[in-house]
Amino acid sequence: MISPSAPLTIGFSPCPNDTFIFHALMHGEAGPACPSFAPPLLADVETLNEWALEGRLDVSKLSFHALGHVLDRYQLLGAGSALGRGCGPLLVAGRRLGEGELAGLTVAIPGRYTTAALLLQMYAGTALRTRVLRFDRIMPAIAAGEVAAGVIIHESRFTYAQHGLVLLRDLGAWWEEATGFPIPLGGIVARRSLGGERIAAIDACIRASVEAAFARPERSMPYIRQHAQELDEEVIRAHIGLYVNPYSASLGEEGLAAVREFLARGRRAGLLPDGFADLPLAGGDF
Repeated sequence: MISPSAPLTIGFSPCPNDTFIFHALMHGEAGPACPSFAPPLLADVETLNEWALEGRLDVSKLSFHALGHVLDRYQLLGAGSALGRGCGPLLVAGRRLGEGELAGLTVAIPGRYTTAALLLQMYAGTALRTRVLRFDRIMPAIAAGEVAAGVIIHESRFTYAQHGLVLLRDLGAWWEEATGFPIPLGGIVARRSLGGERIAAIDACIRASVEAAFARPERSMPYIRQHAQELDEEVIRAHIGLYVNPYSASLGEEGLAAVREFLARGRRAGLLPDGFADLPLAGGDF
């Protein structure tokens, strides 16, 4: 049982979209009614996914793929998500590959429980030979010939051509063509045992943090630069512009429908467990 007075544990990625979103909350600027948090744990998305599977944190960013495995313990929040159009993972390689050629090659993925990994399986089938690499190791591994192709995320979207790589398929565009929905990449969850009132308060404070970031974007830049993998100012701003949008303040009906469709397709493909809870949002408001 978590004491109501104990600081909540929280984790998110060091990527610019997350540090932009959480800056105000982590610096006491999201409102006086917000719960107290322990110093945040910043980790790559697959580490956060693994921690969610272990039930380690009270509040966490995670991939929507991982969400499909932890809905018995965690509640999806309406605020803080990365979801949109034209922002999905990219399948890239060192050279152009013919149709069917991918099946015999090793493809790097940025984590077993990432949305990128599940999208690749949905797109190409489950028989692909994959190798898990940390997201920032994928492009160098392709360039060095360690793997033939890879699914890239985060800042890599803006820099893969500089590594001499070619785009095979925009998996986010494929998803949008197949479903008509924006691509759900990652969301924020809270431990169900915190109770509905505390979860709703956390959700409201993350929303206030997003709104504060939109209102005063320059205020968060030192915090963003402190943690960013890619320090180029233009790349940082492009990253935020791509992954932080109105869905980040509130998933809304369309965003929630996109997440439900993603999980439903994963279950039908036998890639996600059946029988977990539905997806009402914290507070129930859009």
